[in-house]
Amino acid sequence: MSLRAWTKVLPLASAAPLALLLLIGSARPPQDSGAPQRVPEHLSREEVYTDLDRAVQYLVDTQAETGRWGTRACESLLDLGFATETYHAYQFGAHAVACMALAAVSETSERRIALENAVHWLCGSPIPTRGDDWDIDNVWSALYGFVALVDLVQDERFARDPWKAGLERRGQQLYRLLARYQALSGGWAYYDDPPFLRTPTWATSFCTALVLPSLLEAQALGWDIDERVIARALKYVRRCAMPGGAYAYDLTPIPRISGVEHINLIQGSLGRTQVCNWALARAGVQSITPDVIRAGLDAFFDYHGFLDHVRTRPIPHEGFYANAGYFYFFGHYYAAQVIGLLPEDEREAWHARLRPHLTKTMWANGGASDFLDAPYAITASTSYIILALSLGLEEPDQEPDQEPEPDGEPDGETSVLTDDDD
Repeated sequence: MSLRAWTKVLPLASAAPLALLLLIGSARPPQDSGAPQRVPEHLSREEVYTDLDRAVQYLVDTQAETGRWGTRACESLLDLGFATETYHAYQFGAHAVACMALAAVSETSERRIALENAVHWLCGSPIPTRGDDWDIDNVWSALYGFVALVDLVQDERFARDPWKAGLERRGQQLYRLLARYQALSGGWAYYDDPPFLRTPTWATSFCTALVLPSLLEAQALGWDIDERVIARALKYVRRCAMPGGAYAYDLTPIPRISGVEHINLIQGSLGRTQVCNWALARAGVQSITPDVIRAGLDAFFDYHGFLDHVRTRPIPHEGFYANAGYFYFFGHYYAAQVIGLLPEDEREAWHARLRPHLTKTMWANGGASDFLDAPYAITASTSYIILALSLGLEEPDQEPDQEPEPDGEPDGETSVLTDDDD
């Protein structure tokens, strides 16, 4: 949730008794005492297998018989005030990340059944629609739904029909939603600013970056992906790059930096720098060198205390440099992704530094959350942990998805794409 969105629902919370606000604001699952922990600086591969298995088992145990996690209802008092459809979007997006997590781990019969049931739900559940004029969280569900489907269709377990046909059909449906909701600037976001039109006016760097490699992969697979959509998204992320390694939260004509503590400084970009570097490197942008990636990771660990400070805080962007709790696991997952772009002999040392910041957050039952105690937040957080840890246990070489881009701006149309509802 962005700061602008929180200001819309805050008046509802202010009407509640102060005691109730204190209660729900400090609520934690019983597995997390909040007591300080001694966290090692490094963890080897061998030391995290047990934690990884606990996290996977949590997903398996909390999955409903229909294959879903959570519900379409508002399941946290701090989530009150959104459109009804928004909660389905939260559920759908978190479910997609969970599918990715189950697909990433070693298989057992129990995990295979859970994965297939989850994929059935992902392909068969209604696609979330726009919930409000300013609230377009259906874009968030489309972003991760599309990413998950592109990953799954390349999984040999789903490479044959009817699995493949179903995955491609749902993937194209979500792509058409993304093409329709691509902002005039070329990116995507899950909220919008006035004037509220069919085509959103606002986009963020991290939403755009997370889907860019999957758009390139889908194009390589032969899906019907408009080159202009990719070109505009790539240009948007590149234009968000700022001096010092940070990426702007969103693209504005004049960077919004004021004072010594701002979201667009490197300390406020910790959850964005990794995903943007990863996306641009995967797109073949030559300026994202190994040295740039190392500098981004160094900043991530040097300033990690700002992420620790805000994790589990229920008010968006209340931390120093406007960090938000829900960037914690998101940022760690893409840190693990960008580590995979470094020379192979360097990767384990970086992963060893990353792992303790994941395992220290886990509850006794294997779950975790960085924001609220709503099921969607727990499902997504636990899934990000699984994905990040798994990337450190396998070392696949990741090649750029297209030829390197020159350091200048990429070419690309700027027309607005529209499509009928599928």
